[in-house]
Amino acid sequence: MRADPAEYKLVSPGNLRAVLSLIAADPAQWLPIAGGTDVMVLYAAGKLPNRKLINIWNIRELQQIEVFPDRIRIGAACTYTALRRHEIISREFPLMSTAASWTGGIANQNRGTLGGNIANGSPAADSLPALLVYDADLTLISARGERRVAYQTFHTGYKRTVLAADELIRDISLPRRFSGYVSHARKVGARNAQAISKVCLAALGQLANGAIRDLRLAMGSVAPVPLRLSKTEQVLIGKTIEPLLIDAARKSVAKEIRPIDDIRSTARYRAAVSGNLVAEFLEKLAAEGAHA
Repeated sequence: MRADPAEYKLVSPGNLRAVLSLIAADPAQWLPIAGGTDVMVLYAAGKLPNRKLINIWNIRELQQIEVFPDRIRIGAACTYTALRRHEIISREFPLMSTAASWTGGIANQNRGTLGGNIANGSPAADSLPALLVYDADLTLISARGERRVAYQTFHTGYKRTVLAADELIRDISLPRRFSGYVSHARKVGARNAQAISKVCLAALGQLANGAIRDLRLAMGSVAPVPLRLSKTEQVLIGKTIEPLLIDAARKSVAKEIRPIDDIRSTARYRAAVSGNLVAEFLEKLAAEGAHA
């Protein structure tokens, strides 16, 4: 059953204050829509529960990428194309630009937004593991004011977040302190073209005197939420990368993730691949660290 346009209302206030006022007056009834790449899939299938849509695509302050000495701030309505093309993001946050290139096809990248991907809350979203390893913060705004939350605390369960019914994501902030890290991103899907991840990994690492000084691992499609592998990180930090440690990493990853069987893959396959991806990154980190 497809949706009937006559059953829906779309408004376009054109400024952030008016958007927040509308949402505050009728919380949970208005659904903000920017690129619409997720919303329109539900709409076309007749499964979009919200009947009142509010356009935020044309609000300039939500589309800006601002650069500061200590951080970069990305507006929630910034598209994946803008992320791919931004010089500082490509240079200092390569995991973000790589994930942006994985997200759908070119048409989706021209419309899909980072804030929409976050709010949608899919554990298979390609950009979300990168946000975890880069220690992203979110600014949430409403007519009541604004608050900052660590992205790592944003998702509370499958498709559930801390976002209140009257709040929007205004921007995403990334600290500019990862330029000395080895970065690694891998996506495993059914094909190399547009595909939803079976498993994806975003990883950062740094060696000192031959041992792991810092390590950041995050995965998608292996748990109800995008998952930071903090327990595995603690197993590895301070150790020298060698075969026994890589075996220990595989075992730790298998214990930490919570994959499921679904239409795209099986839990067994995801568990095996997850261990392989982390092992691949550790071998890369050891090789690049030896030549640093």
